[in-house]
Amino acid sequence: MNGAHSLIRTLVDAGVEVCFSNPGTSEMHFVAALDDVTGMRGVLGLFEGVVTGAADGYARIAGKPAATLLHLGPGLGNGMANLHNARRAHTPVVNIVGDHATYHKKYDAPLESDIDALVSPLRGWVRRSESTADVGADAAAAVAAAQDAPGRIATLILPADVSWGEGGEACAPIPPRPAHPVTRAGVERVADVLRSGDSIALLIGGEACREAGLRAASRLAEATGAKVFAETFPTRIERGAGLPAVERLGYLAEHVEYQLQGVQHVVLAGTRAPVSFFAYPGRASDLVPEGATVHTLADVDDDAAGALTDLAELVAADTEPVLAEPSRPEVPSGPLTPQNWVDVIGALLPDGAIIADEANTSGLMLPTATAGAPRHDVLTLTGGAIGYGPPVATGAAIAAPDRPVINLQSDGSALYTISALWTQARENLNVTTVLLNNSAYAILRMELQRVGAQTDGKKANELLDLSRPDLDFAKIAEGMGVPASRATTAEELAERFARALAEPGPHLIDAIVPPLL
Repeated sequence: MNGAHSLIRTLVDAGVEVCFSNPGTSEMHFVAALDDVTGMRGVLGLFEGVVTGAADGYARIAGKPAATLLHLGPGLGNGMANLHNARRAHTPVVNIVGDHATYHKKYDAPLESDIDALVSPLRGWVRRSESTADVGADAAAAVAAAQDAPGRIATLILPADVSWGEGGEACAPIPPRPAHPVTRAGVERVADVLRSGDSIALLIGGEACREAGLRAASRLAEATGAKVFAETFPTRIERGAGLPAVERLGYLAEHVEYQLQGVQHVVLAGTRAPVSFFAYPGRASDLVPEGATVHTLADVDDDAAGALTDLAELVAADTEPVLAEPSRPEVPSGPLTPQNWVDVIGALLPDGAIIADEANTSGLMLPTATAGAPRHDVLTLTGGAIGYGPPVATGAAIAAPDRPVINLQSDGSALYTISALWTQARENLNVTTVLLNNSAYAILRMELQRVGAQTDGKKANELLDLSRPDLDFAKIAEGMGVPASRATTAEELAERFARALAEPGPHLIDAIVPPLL
């Protein structure tokens, strides 16, 4: 068997069943091998940012990695923004990056680049297969490395001649490193803090944002009075009726300062201490209240949910969690606004939905509107690199084909990866995109004010405006094979959202809202 065959066979045996791809010449033997090795589904993305974002969304829901197939350094570069989001999410991803044949690299062909240097910002695992005989072992090591707790990006660089060469061998899976258990002594130290009677904030992230961690955190809050917050952008947070409703830390530094006002101790479980997303004149970067002590119950590669459960047994043994009661807002009426469109989603959200949330400024009221909706998962913009929503929704739909996936999407961010709609149409994925069209980079208008820059300049404001010409997202979607409609009122959005959910396959609703700013 050649190197490509041994690679795919090893990936499949290790549980990697999907490869999101945008291949080129150097990867053609991998492409050809897909027809010879059963068990691997190839999914084409028209842009590498769609490929990498879809792999991120897939792994967040499936709990295991997909592979990507990228063409040389430029292909990797095109996918870096969503790989950055995946890195921040601690998502397991196996990148296969083709390279020139080993003997061809010395000629400095036009697409030659330093792939090893390009991948270094991902701070993950990287290896270059030096011979065909090594490919299987390298692939097994890559899958294990991607799944080492808490999850990371593993990149295997595959020279073309190593791929087409004969003498490849499939390799058995390698067990990944599990999350570290937190010691009894570590749990007891935090238990003493919670028993102190001081004002405490418990910040949770990672796997602690799933049911077991949420229930334990709620028990601790009830027993001790601690305030519980999820990290600002959790990888995946479970929400809805029957689960504890946990407030997320705000995006704005001043919001976090308000949430943590008066806190004397900050306890971390699966996340890091909060910092401001950006530096602002006259504002602090470190958002831990002055004088407060930070205690780490569980680091990001520890078993945070298990540590919280152990802590709850020590401090809150006889305490039950507070669970959100079933409740839904009424379907509103009148023109759509940033405040009322979320009530449509809350009123109609189906059971078991997966929300890929990139609504940005238009979605600030979404958590309140959906707190009592049927149970659902929310995937968020972990790394802040926009253009994450459509690809992540695509990958999530492939990971969970029987669950409705809803992409709540801002207009400016959508344009980065709008071609994900084409993949959704081709794969007939159950993704409903509600695109909040306010014809502006509204979040950047807000940032222009917050950094203290002049806000009334014509040239500056033109760079934050998405009109002239106005974008018709319904036509864009239809051009990519996705049925689409437009909504300007709450009644229209409700009717079109319900219809899209009832019909199989992808849909897009171009929801016209005014900008928040």
